[in-house]
This record gives sequence, C-alpha cells and structure tokens, in this order.
Amino acid sequence: MLTVYLLRHGETTYNADGNRYCGRTDAELTEKGILQAQRVAEALHGHPIDAVYASPLKRAYRTAEIASGSQLPVVKDPRLIELDFGAWEGKTRQEFVAEDPSLWNSWSKSPDRTQAGGSGDTAFDVVHRFDDFFTEMMQKHDGQHVLVVAHNGVNRLYLAWKLGMPLKYYRRIVQENSAITIIRFGDQEGFSLLKLNA
Repeated sequence: MLTVYLLRHGETTYNADGNRYCGRTDAELTEKGILQAQRVAEALHGHPIDAVYASPLKRAYRTAEIASGSQLPVVKDPRLIELDFGAWEGKTRQEFVAEDPSLWNSWSKSPDRTQAGGSGDTAFDVVHRFDDFFTEMMQKHDGQHVLVVAHNGVNRLYLAWKLGMPLKYYRRIVQENSAITIIRFGDQEGFSLLKLNA
C-alpha cells in the first residue's frame, strides 16, 4: 500500500496575474506561494514522509523543498510536469476562448482526445504518464508515505480518472495552491481519495 500527499504548487506570478494558464513556463512562486508551502510544512510536521518527488518546474520543486522541511532530497520527475497548453499558454481563459471558442468547446467536451491549445497535451497523455509514475512508486515505496508536488491541471485530470469520472468533468475537482490532498493506492478499493484540500 502507498500513501501519497499530493500537492499543487504554491501561488505563482501567473496565478496572481489573472490566473493565466501556466503550463511549461517556468514561473516563480510569489511571496504568498512561499508562505503557503511553509504552512504545508507545518501541517505535515510529525507525519511520516519517506520520499519527496516533484515536477521539474521551479514552482513545484521549490514548493516540495519547503513543504518537506528540507529533510529529504527532492527528486525531479518529468512525468509530473504540467500540461502543455499549446496556444493557451500565458493567456487567461477569457482571452483564448475569445480567440477560438470552438477549440475550447472541443476540449471541454472531450479533453481525452483534444490537444490543449490545439498543439499541446491531451488528457490521456497526462493520465497515462501519471499512472506510469504512480505504478513505479507503488513498487518502489510499498508501505510508505511519499510527498508529490505537481500542478493543477494534471492533478485534477488524474484524480478524475482514478475516481472513474468522465475526464471532461475534471474541473469539478478543486486543487487549491499548496493544499494537501491524500490518496492511497493498493487498499481494498485499489485507489482511495482520503482527503481533498486539507
């Protein structure tokens, strides 16, 4: 059995600037984002953490360093990187929907088959690489607790998929900056969501 503390990174400059879509852009944490990660470290103090993994993007890696209390090395894993948002990168939803409403409509109806921003990732790209990562973690850290810091889009898509939801409903799951979501693999259900945004 594997228990995972799954985090979205702390607030970034893109989040603070009208919540611009920030996929592969290597945005920095804001002061608020750093404080959010520090609060996670306080909340996790005394809880077992056997390993720490993060997306290679600075906002996730730095959140992982702070949230883990710097007790363990943070291992970067490219499978945890945020969606490639294609032409949507750096824009607000209002901006890019106005530019091409039909593309947003296609993504909203079937993100599993539609490339984000017309040239980026599909939802299936995300859930398959995340599942590959967590399958490896289950073998590597059986019986342990790991901290994983990734991103809003990929975390929500993966949670929706594991909970059996149609992927087009992934936005119904809220992942707040640096809030703790706890999931478990290998229990009687195979996968359980224990806490969301704790």
